[in-house]
Amino acid sequence: MRRLTMFEYNICTNADISVFTNQCLALEMHIPGLQKGELLCDVDGSAIQKYVLDGRRITVYNDEQIDAVFVESEIPLEKYFSRQVASLEMLVEGA
Repeated sequence: MRRLTMFEYNICTNADISVFTNQCLALEMHIPGLQKGELLCDVDGSAIQKYVLDGRRITVYNDEQIDAVFVESEIPLEKYFSRQVASLEMLVEGA
C-alpha cells in the first residue's frame, strides 16, 4: 500500500474570500495541467475549491471555523512558484 504524503500551506491567518479567490487564481496560473474541480460553499461562508494534477489532489480552503485560508496538496507546490511570487503573496497576506 502506498503511503500518502500531504503538504499543507498556510496562506492567511484569517478566513478571507478575496485571499481564497486570489490563491485559487495563482494556482490556476502557475500550475500547467491543473484541472479545476468542484467548488463547495457552506452557509457560514466557508469555501473549498478542489483541483487535480496528474491524479493527485490539491484543495484550497477558506475555513470560517478555523479562521484561515490554507492549501492541502498531495504534491509539493514550491516548484511552481518563484521566490518573487511567494514574496508578493506574503505582502498580500499581511495587508
